[in-house]
Amino acid sequence: MQVFKGLAVAAFALAGCDVAVQPSVPPVSQPPVETPIQAASPNTRFEIPRTERGMARAFVDVVQQVEPVAERECRNRSPRLNCDFLIVVDDRPGQPPNAFQTVDEQGRPIIAFTIALIADARNRDEIAFVMAHEAAHHVENHLGRQRENATLGAVVFGQLAGVTGGGDEAVRTAQELGAAVGARSYSKDFELEADRLGTIIAARAGYNPVRGADFFFRIPDPGNRFLGTHPANAERVQIVRQTAAGL
Repeated sequence: MQVFKGLAVAAFALAGCDVAVQPSVPPVSQPPVETPIQAASPNTRFEIPRTERGMARAFVDVVQQVEPVAERECRNRSPRLNCDFLIVVDDRPGQPPNAFQTVDEQGRPIIAFTIALIADARNRDEIAFVMAHEAAHHVENHLGRQRENATLGAVVFGQLAGVTGGGDEAVRTAQELGAAVGARSYSKDFELEADRLGTIIAARAGYNPVRGADFFFRIPDPGNRFLGTHPANAERVQIVRQTAAGL
């Protein structure tokens, strides 16, 4: 959308911390301020100004609050991981609302937001919860655990194909299928783990994670499909509320 064309540049210009703007994403403090937890509502009014500068300012404000908390949680919980988060804006045209976590070749964690997701957020709590959720994926080492599951699945399926008399091509096909199944086997659990820890990170950064989880009311519900990658939205919101209630 042309109206958001300058958002990435504006975010970079306003950034006072480690925020970068990249046309593409590589493949591969202050003490927290407590805010009262309130019930989520699917009709939260817009609080982020619907201007490029307003959205950029809101995004940078959230980064400055959430990033140091996420890094502290990472160092406390997973001291062997690289906890120096890099937050980037994926400004490639036509990208749908999305955020994801990856690592670069040196193992540095990267959290990427598309401009469409920033534009879709209704308040800072939603941006903060999404950012905290993606940071939690790294803290919980979900990428590493997913690779291990994929490797195990490939080995098991390959061995089964070999035992049943399959040739080299059949074994390779079985290994590919096993890797795909293995990678997806615990993906729903990973998402719920990230929701749980993301709730803690967002709250400790001074945001309301329950309110932030309103974001789930506006995305398609994946339901509970076999080998689906995400759990049902209602299950995710329940985890957020239970976790927040115990803080």
